[in-house]
Amino acid sequence: MSAKGGSNIEIVKVNVKVKVQKMKQPILEIKNLHASVDGKEILKGVDLTIYPGEVHAIMGPNGTGKSTLAYILAGKDGYEVTQGEILFRGKNLLDLSPEERAWEGLFLGFQYPVEIPGVRMSQFMKAAVDARRKSRGLPPMRPSEFLAHYQAKQELVGLPPQIRNRAVNEGFSGGEKKRNEIFQMAVLEPVLAVLDETDSGLDIDALRAVAEGINRLRTRDNAFLLITHYQRMLDHIRPDRVHIMHDGKIVRSGGPELAERLEAEGYAGLTEKKE
Repeated sequence: MSAKGGSNIEIVKVNVKVKVQKMKQPILEIKNLHASVDGKEILKGVDLTIYPGEVHAIMGPNGTGKSTLAYILAGKDGYEVTQGEILFRGKNLLDLSPEERAWEGLFLGFQYPVEIPGVRMSQFMKAAVDARRKSRGLPPMRPSEFLAHYQAKQELVGLPPQIRNRAVNEGFSGGEKKRNEIFQMAVLEPVLAVLDETDSGLDIDALRAVAEGINRLRTRDNAFLLITHYQRMLDHIRPDRVHIMHDGKIVRSGGPELAERLEAEGYAGLTEKKE
């Protein structure tokens, strides 16, 4: 464009590229969840969102609803959801049977793992893996392929090889049962693992072994929900978020430092109001 006096003004167009980062979809969204057991309300409005790559810890005194929340996520009978919703990878979790939840990638680690006499660990895990594959339209895993997968996961979590031919949890010590739960989780490769008081009854060495197994299984694509009474578990597994549950609700949330405050101050001062 020519201006008066013959000077030329050059107009330069600048293209600005704005990079928009797409937010990951939450693995788990719990919205205003209310639930009852035998007509008694236990959960009174739980809200919780977990994204891929995150580890969340729920802490709280006995009777506050922590295990109830875990059982509802897994679909255990006897627990009635009276209000609210749960979305698992965008799907309504409450519409799915317990088996379908497992096939979708939900895993529950029990506080008291049960024994299954007469069923070898390798048989049990092969059946579980093939059931999940069948739900996805895949054929059973070839025996040689499964054995390689099975042994690799044993090495990953440090499980003694002789357990492979033992019956599920039969004759296991408390620590062995909990390590076996972590091994099962490793074989199944869930998207979300809910671990209900996995640290209960463990001595220091067993706790460290279980925590190391969990840390080795953490990826950017999966997530963990740890339910625990004590901060000692979180000395070995650093959570992204810590939640305190009281009277059926999550009353306070924060980073790992919240668990340290809880250890120092107890529940009394931290359950009065939500931050």
